[in-house]
Amino acid sequence: MRSTLRNALVVATTVATAAVVLSAPAQASAPAAGDQQVTPGNFTGYGFDQCVTPTQRKMNAWMEHSPFAAVGIYTSGYSRACRDQPNLTRTWVSKQLANNWRLLPITLGPQASCQPRFPRYGTDTTISPRSANNYGKARRQARRTAKEAVAAAQDLGIGTGSTLWYDLEGFDLGNTACRESALRFLHAWTNKIHQLDYVSGVYSSAGSGIKMLDDARIHRPGKFSLPDAIWIARWDGVANTSTSYISEEGWQPNKRVKQYLGGHNETWGGVTINIDSNYMSLGNGSTMPRAGRSCGNVNINIPRFKEITPKNAADRVTAIRVLQCQLKTRGYYKAKITGEYDATTIAAANAFQAEHGVKARRQWRVRHWVMLTSSGHQRTVKRGFTGRVMRRLQRSLTAATGRKVPSTGVFDARTEAAAKTWQGRVGLRQSGVINTEAWARLNDGQY
Repeated sequence: MRSTLRNALVVATTVATAAVVLSAPAQASAPAAGDQQVTPGNFTGYGFDQCVTPTQRKMNAWMEHSPFAAVGIYTSGYSRACRDQPNLTRTWVSKQLANNWRLLPITLGPQASCQPRFPRYGTDTTISPRSANNYGKARRQARRTAKEAVAAAQDLGIGTGSTLWYDLEGFDLGNTACRESALRFLHAWTNKIHQLDYVSGVYSSAGSGIKMLDDARIHRPGKFSLPDAIWIARWDGVANTSTSYISEEGWQPNKRVKQYLGGHNETWGGVTINIDSNYMSLGNGSTMPRAGRSCGNVNINIPRFKEITPKNAADRVTAIRVLQCQLKTRGYYKAKITGEYDATTIAAANAFQAEHGVKARRQWRVRHWVMLTSSGHQRTVKRGFTGRVMRRLQRSLTAATGRKVPSTGVFDARTEAAAKTWQGRVGLRQSGVINTEAWARLNDGQY
């Protein structure tokens, strides 16, 4: 999955070796009823791919420390590079999905006839360039490959509705028979994948396979069944889903992945893996419904969490209402929301302070805000994650940085930037990942 990209429309036929090649177990059991899961679902964020399936220990370390939340796995295809994959099992897949990883199952089967590195083993076939019966042999190859891809996915517990990706390595776009046979192959792949109730995706280099698909979309509309999503190989170092090789209109919104960085080592949590880096927006993207107000009618998402004292209380009514509401939802404050920094409110604040190991004071300081807003159920979160815990984190980062982080419930770019800013201030690696250690620092009120 390592495609070398050029600026010309005709792409050189030599591309780098496929990077993520993971195979299904040689003897997989039939899927149990109700044991099939859908992936990747709705997600906007970072992913990686690597040739050999990482061990569980490595996957755990990278979930806890790396910014990545999606991983490409080669599940079928006779032309895959890493045929021996002892770690890739049904149990491995189930554990990753349970641990919030998004999986991108990939097939590397027959490749374009003008791709010089294939057949890789001599026994694996390439896409037939024969034009008889509208490239009928190429289409038959695709249907057979799609059925194998679905069988492998089901053996691994990857259910219908999941996106299955076909890896078409870079080729000479100017070779007519090679291009047209590859286009019919992907057309038939998509049709068969749809018939089997999965979602069709295609990975290829921006200047060959992806441009071929986009040209067909624009200049031959309705003639071919196009994939539901595209995975663009374009090593420009920019973490987005855009490339100058194709227009911005196609496969939008949330139907694109871009491999923006080729093979390189990254180390997270003491674990080094050689990876390609990807940015993606799939499904509906990472979204959350708008939250209602708390404690009846209190907007707890204020732009700044200011210090409150008996002397400045008259100017802090909004903040005091938020404090009362936050203390109330955590069981410290039992009275009405008044906006008054009275004895009852101070007593509730003191109870929170004492229980969290800080000296009880009449002043409610920024540190206390950071502690209060971050307290509650916690899990490792990063770019693309959604949920109520994200709203709590966004309020805590607003308190800790002094800059408004919109409380959307989506770990988006602004949340990531705020997380990195805060991490830099408290001496943590600026990963943008709020993991166990980061939550402990927030719970301690560090800012």
